[in-house]
Amino acid sequence: MDLRDYLKILQKRWWIIVLVAVIAAGSAYGFSKLQDTVYRSAIKLTVEPSRASDYGQTLAIKNVLRNYAELLRARKMAQRVIDTLQLDIKPEALLAKLAVDPNEADLTIQIEVRDHSGGNAQRIAQAYAELFVNQRQIANLERDQTDRILTSIVDDAGAPEIYSPKTSINVLAGGVLGGLLGLIILFVLEWLESDVVRSGEDVERYAGVPVIGAIPTIGARQSRGGMPGIARLAFWKRA
Repeated sequence: MDLRDYLKILQKRWWIIVLVAVIAAGSAYGFSKLQDTVYRSAIKLTVEPSRASDYGQTLAIKNVLRNYAELLRARKMAQRVIDTLQLDIKPEALLAKLAVDPNEADLTIQIEVRDHSGGNAQRIAQAYAELFVNQRQIANLERDQTDRILTSIVDDAGAPEIYSPKTSINVLAGGVLGGLLGLIILFVLEWLESDVVRSGEDVERYAGVPVIGAIPTIGARQSRGGMPGIARLAFWKRA
């Protein structure tokens, strides 16, 4: 088959692709609406040396970032947040809502909380940041001022936004995948009917002989006696 044959197939059965794509996109939309909405709120901490010009201390902070991330993920820290906000939840369940991302490039730690309630997500993220900063300030009191590592909140917890489901993305992905599935179905149907002879070109292709004449189909309305249509017959010359 050449490019012209493929174009003919698409022109004849393009509606299959559209139909399957619409069904898949609609299904993705319905599935998204059935899911519970999860919100996210994030807050960022900055970690810096008390002596900004001390390159060695700056390098040491990169290792400290990983340690701080582990402290934020600890059950003890989760319990402090629960006690502060008076949440009716276990530490393990709270930690399942938490994501901590230390960034060595800019010496920051992002705390992200996901919850079915946007307000709760924002409150928990803010509490995590404030409690941790307070904890670090207390720890600094036991150190010499020149060796302290300063931790502060860059900005308050952001307004909650939808984390999932991403309805628009799901619908787009469903439509694309549905279109591909429709394309596969189209060519499978064409393959199943590949042995059916419909035109003189098919005769020439399968029989390998030129067609020298054909009797066109006569419809029922065209026949005087109202007889059913006569099938098209093709004649070819033997080699």
